[in-house]
Amino acid sequence: MYTLYIANKNYSSWSLRPWALMRMLGIPFEEKLVPLPDGGAWEKYREFSPSGRVPALKDGNVTVWDSLAIVEYLAERHPGVWPADAGVRAWARSAAAEMHSGFVGLRSNCTMNCGIRVTLRERTPAMQADLARVAELWAEGLTRWGGPFLTGGRFTAVDAFYTPIAFRIQTYGLELDPAAAGYSALLLRQAPMQEWYEAALRETLRVPKYDADAHALGVWTADLRATA
Repeated sequence: MYTLYIANKNYSSWSLRPWALMRMLGIPFEEKLVPLPDGGAWEKYREFSPSGRVPALKDGNVTVWDSLAIVEYLAERHPGVWPADAGVRAWARSAAAEMHSGFVGLRSNCTMNCGIRVTLRERTPAMQADLARVAELWAEGLTRWGGPFLTGGRFTAVDAFYTPIAFRIQTYGLELDPAAAGYSALLLRQAPMQEWYEAALRETLRVPKYDADAHALGVWTADLRATA
């Protein structure tokens, strides 16, 4: 059985990608959650991940330590990770790769923190441009292949890559057009995402750096996380 190493569910958007994909596709795995220390996790995470980062997937003697590489590794072994049609698959891979390497403005101004609600002090041009591009991508996928997921009726890897954005939309109350808002809500309604969210709320560990980043971005209107 696969072993998937992840970090705290409240904070770790990168961990969510392969976790969501594997749970949605019913690919069995053992979850190993290694808490994030404040200020980084290099040495601790180097014990199981060559990069010192999560997620990392272990399959026997094989270690895969990047979310996109994990998805491709799984795609070689399990049907349904990517769409079957070559053209649709190319679009899905492109959209996932764009998420993997881009959207820095949105990431920086809306850090992952599932259990809080924040009213932003500022919506930077870079963040607004990224949010507009997300909505454009979602509209293209939903229109071309009819939804409810980005490439049609089934959840695939491209949906997994945008699931952390749906959590950010919820945390920061980001406004989207009705189609994009509906797709974001659909992602959060999926049973695995509800499971992730409920687990995130139960976490009592706090990483002061990440909470400080969220405080710097805006006014907290709610903190739904459990206390120790």
